Formats: sequence, structure tokens, C-alpha cells
Amino acid sequence: MTAPEPERVLIRRITPFAVPAAVVAYVCGALIAGAAAGWSAAIAIVIVYVNFVVNALSIAWAASISPTLVSVVALGGYVMRLIVFTLALVLLNQLEWFSPVAFALALVPSVIGLLVYEARLLSGRMQADLWTFDGAGRP
Repeated sequence: MTAPEPERVLIRRITPFAVPAAVVAYVCGALIAGAAAGWSAAIAIVIVYVNFVVNALSIAWAASISPTLVSVVALGGYVMRLIVFTLALVLLNQLEWFSPVAFALALVPSVIGLLVYEARLLSGRMQADLWTFDGAGRP
């Protein structure tokens, strides 16, 4: 029996927190600045979660192919996250009700919190222990 991919383990561990985090973001935003701010904050949480899942699945796919592709996908995923966050902010800012401040105030802590949680789950493990590659080590 092989161990599950660490990215899929992370997805399984993070997923139960996605909806409660969006609800908390909505409630905090709504209490402080109204329903529009609440929705803006909740949207930020959804975008962070979806980006995390897509990135994790991309790295899991890359890990099934080669270590080099893992590096390429990880770096590309970082750049894509920045692009997606920026595009979301610019596009959503076109909506009359959207609050960019609430969006940013939810997005930044949720990204940091997600990264800290991810680092804690993987701490103490060597990078080489996280993935296995078919045919690796064979002459």
C-alpha cells in the first residue's frame, strides 16, 4: 500500500475549514461594513481555497511525472496565484457593491494562514520523502 500524496492529504485537511472560513469572513465584513463587504470577504476566501486546490492538484500531477516538473509547476503556480488574485480584484472592483478593502483584508490573512497551516503539516519531513516517482533510482 502506498502513502497518499501529500497534496491530496492537504486538500482533505483544509477542505473542512473552507466554508466556515467563508462564513466567518462574511459575518466579520457584514458586521463591520455591511453585507457588500461581507460578500467581498467571502469571495476572497473562496478564491484562496479554489487556488489552493488547483495548485495542490497540479503539483500532485507533476509529482507523478518528474521532480523537475514539480519545480516548474510550483513556481508557475505561485505566479498564477498572484495573477488570479490581481485579476479577481480588478474585475470584481468593477461591481458597484464590491469592497476591495474587505476583499484584501480577508485574502491576505487567509493566504498567510493557509501557508502556515501547510508548512506545519509538512514540517519535519524531507522534500524527498514527500513524493515518489515511477522509475526513479533505477539504472
